[in-house]
Amino acid sequence: MFYVYILKSKKDTNLYIGYTNNLKRRMEEHNSGENKSTKFRRPFELIYYEAYKSEDDAKHREDMLKLFGRALGGLKRRIKLSLN
Repeated sequence: MFYVYILKSKKDTNLYIGYTNNLKRRMEEHNSGENKSTKFRRPFELIYYEAYKSEDDAKHREDMLKLFGRALGGLKRRIKLSLN
């Protein structure tokens, strides 16, 4: 399985969107500072994820959330209580 996930920084409350084939490992990497782009925003909490059988589907969904505000905006409306 492949996962598209959204993390929320407990430091600055900003969101990070990514995809992986091992969600637990990836969370550990983000929170231990192994990821260069999130190193200074840790710790993180997982607030949302979607599972896909296809890596291409997961990558496409990640791209849509990152590139198109409408896709992310729709998701934020669905999970608004989780964002608090």
